[in-house]
Amino acid sequence: MKSTMVVAVLATIIFTILYRSTENSVMLSLAITAGTISYHFVIRYVVAGIFSSVMQNRADLSKTWYQQRTWEEKLYKKLHVKKWKSKMPTYEPENFDLRIHTPEEIAGAMCQAELSHEVIVIFSFLPLLTVPAFGAFWVFLITSVLSAMIDLSFAIMQRYNRPRIMKLCKRRKKN
Repeated sequence: MKSTMVVAVLATIIFTILYRSTENSVMLSLAITAGTISYHFVIRYVVAGIFSSVMQNRADLSKTWYQQRTWEEKLYKKLHVKKWKSKMPTYEPENFDLRIHTPEEIAGAMCQAELSHEVIVIFSFLPLLTVPAFGAFWVFLITSVLSAMIDLSFAIMQRYNRPRIMKLCKRRKKN
């Protein structure tokens, strides 16, 4: 993720310089595209870093926000979460490893990941504020929606998995 972010930022800088020196509309389109991609990667990196330093993979699991709603299970079945969740990448897989962490620690990491992705979903739409300056409404809208959908899928995956980890927590308390 870091290398993709660096490449996107460099591409933004290069295409912006090329546009400014040539006034070529293709360079402007490439600069806007690279800039939008850069934004989405940088915001993920920044938000994840902030949540990591603030929450430190801990959360109050009794908070209402983290409780599964009655309608969620039906939604997860309709979305076939069980089929695709194992194909999703994990930025820091060691945070979710039962050989390293207790189920309670993993549940805290899941809450942190969920909140990070939910905040990123909201931030995914901030590039729309640049439409008056650059135009290209549909480009910004499409990239914002796609970005939000990707992060929403990660938040859904965390919410889908958390009840299973919570069962392990309850079993450990009984023993």
